[in-house]
Amino acid sequence: MLFNTKSSEWFGTDYTMNIYRGCNLGCIYCDSRSDCYRIDNFDNVQTKASCISTLKRELAQKKNGVIGFGSMSDPYNHADTRLHLTRQALTLIEQYRFGAVMCTKSHLILRDIDLLKKINDHSSLLIGFSITTTDDKLCKKIERHASTASQRLAAMEKLAQQGIYTGTVLMPVLPFITDNIDNITKIIHETHSHGGQFIFPWFTLSLRDSQREYYHLWLEKLFPEQRQIYSHTYQNHYLLYSPNYKILQTVFIKECNKLGIKYNMSDIISGYKKNKYTPQLDLF
Repeated sequence: MLFNTKSSEWFGTDYTMNIYRGCNLGCIYCDSRSDCYRIDNFDNVQTKASCISTLKRELAQKKNGVIGFGSMSDPYNHADTRLHLTRQALTLIEQYRFGAVMCTKSHLILRDIDLLKKINDHSSLLIGFSITTTDDKLCKKIERHASTASQRLAAMEKLAQQGIYTGTVLMPVLPFITDNIDNITKIIHETHSHGGQFIFPWFTLSLRDSQREYYHLWLEKLFPEQRQIYSHTYQNHYLLYSPNYKILQTVFIKECNKLGIKYNMSDIISGYKKNKYTPQLDLF
């Protein structure tokens, strides 16, 4: 269940795990829909009945490190409101004194703030909120069943008030939809005003196979004027960089530096990691 990761690649995690397969937050751009991940009926969230007992057994056998949640599915998808598997996993992580990195689009994370505070007391903890726009109306179009951006920012503020290292994961940036200076600047300033200490950006969108088809279907419904622009500009490219990439990057760096927001991965990692233990990178 726990897989080793290279510490420098994704927020300094030593392991990654996915309690759930598939996701029901309805983001029109989700890369996890791609065929290479072999998740059938993606919107129907699946899990294994034995996942918590398996996690307990593996935690008992391993030295402490940082566990990354939900690279393939939001740990606070709507199924978790009923199953509470994420809370059960956090309970074990706290018990065995591991750290955690969690990225989410849900304010449901506040349900577990008691456990997050306990983990933060003894281990490294980072909470990243995926935010692509501060416009709640646009947010509900492209992330149809997720918490609104304002709800995520409010949750960020409550976590920050408890001394938890939190911020924004600004990805993807959708060409011709969210790739404008006003949107990027608002995300930076809203993150800062809600106590966020970092923003990790990726000024592009990845599209491949069935995921591309799914995204294009939603473009037809929501932004029909953009459908042909996408086809003409990107054809079947995997990485769709915003035409404004260089301008956005320049503005982003300037604003983050002005507000003291970290954006380089190495700086973010050093900002949240506590020297409470020595992470083990090769445990199998």
